[in-house]
Amino acid sequence: MSSFLQHTFDGLVSGAFLALLALGLAVIFGMLRVVNFAHGAFYMLGAVGTYLLLTEFGVPFWWALLIVPVALGVLGMGVERAFVHRLARLDPLYNFLLTFGLTLVLQDLVKLRYGTQSSPYATPSALAGTVDFGLFDFPAYRVFVLAFAVVACVAVWWLLGHTRVGMVVRAATERPELSRALGIDVGRWVMPVFGFGIALAGVAGVLAAPMRAVNPLMGADLVIVVFAVVVIGGLGSIFGSVAAGFGIGLVQAWGESYLDQWPIVAQTSVFVIMAAVLLWRPAGLFGREEAPA
Repeated sequence: MSSFLQHTFDGLVSGAFLALLALGLAVIFGMLRVVNFAHGAFYMLGAVGTYLLLTEFGVPFWWALLIVPVALGVLGMGVERAFVHRLARLDPLYNFLLTFGLTLVLQDLVKLRYGTQSSPYATPSALAGTVDFGLFDFPAYRVFVLAFAVVACVAVWWLLGHTRVGMVVRAATERPELSRALGIDVGRWVMPVFGFGIALAGVAGVLAAPMRAVNPLMGADLVIVVFAVVVIGGLGSIFGSVAAGFGIGLVQAWGESYLDQWPIVAQTSVFVIMAAVLLWRPAGLFGREEAPA
């Protein structure tokens, strides 16, 4: 039982990263209908920025947790206004290719400046110990990551569902055409919402720095899984993305633990689930079916 609970906790921690990243992707796709392939690169920049703030300027983790997401959010707004906005009226494939190219550029810039070698980031001293859960001990930092991610997701849910600004953004995200018909200026919210989605990727990157080796390619494989998570939860669905993120984290953790003799099964489980969900509900578990033309 203790082994199962420990694997479950590992899965929830992994799911926390997927949930934060998927939440940002869902918000961006919901409003802009842009498949932001650069999301993994911004996640990587969050981790790299955290590492550089400590090594170059002596800025500790706690300040980086505030500074890096804000900086990446501003950068994201600049990217939206300079590039994404210009292609908004064209086929969505153009923005997909744009963000894919942006991913390669960002990765190569980091590799050019800092190389490809992974760099460790020390766990904050306040979270260096373990937490006793009775049946097992778990690293305090991972407990913090899970708690922080849950609080962040709940805060975003509250912001979008219980404030006037949030309801306007949610309406523009989930029903942009209807929102325009009701007189809401959807275009006004595009840039800040894009920056907000990128900031969530930055938060995930900062949290990942002490847990995973910081390197230019750390988001390359993860973003594929995150896209699968968003599709499973439902494109544009806020709740669906978060729920699917934690769910896929659990599935992967259980698969890696109990199917270790068949590693390929654990590695591909998320895509098998995605295929099954799409066959059953093409709009995803919590997505809305498009009205027929």
